Amino acid sequence: MDRQVKPGDDGKDVLPVPATKIQPLMPLCGPPPGRYHGIIMARVIRILGIDPGLRRTGWGVIEADGNRLIYVACGVEATFVNKDAAATLKLGQARGIALVVPAKAGVMIAEYAPNLVKKAIVGAGHCDKAQIRMMLGVLLPKANPGSHDAADALAVAITHAHYRQSAALRAVAR
Repeated sequence: MDRQVKPGDDGKDVLPVPATKIQPLMPLCGPPPGRYHGIIMARVIRILGIDPGLRRTGWGVIEADGNRLIYVACGVEATFVNKDAAATLKLGQARGIALVVPAKAGVMIAEYAPNLVKKAIVGAGHCDKAQIRMMLGVLLPKANPGSHDAADALAVAITHAHYRQSAALRAVAR
């Protein structure tokens, strides 16, 4: 057995230390402990935000690497004009397909209220679209959405990046 000796100490009142290796409390490398953090939070994920509309649907794609957000792309898709109830029903069916297909593939789906998106981006639940676009310039400097629909879709994607841990935990609880 080895003895620990402090500088200036004769070592008389020091307890002996066994010669075995001491295991660290936490591993020094590898994923952080905990299943959720090891699987979801420790890797870069790509997030698609969709802002469905009657005339246009905005979409935005970002990557989240921990707290770092990276702009990938955004745009707008024109939808048909709702001239009658049948057209509105078809749009609802298309929205349903947009939710079902990723869910069947095992992709997590989350929906956010407009006020929650505004609060996540601007800090207040009530703001106008100009404030959202200004904050997008701060959060994603390379993004230059060409329309409010594309900007709203990027805002939805950023909201999911911020709230994905609680959304995943809610999904597991169901």
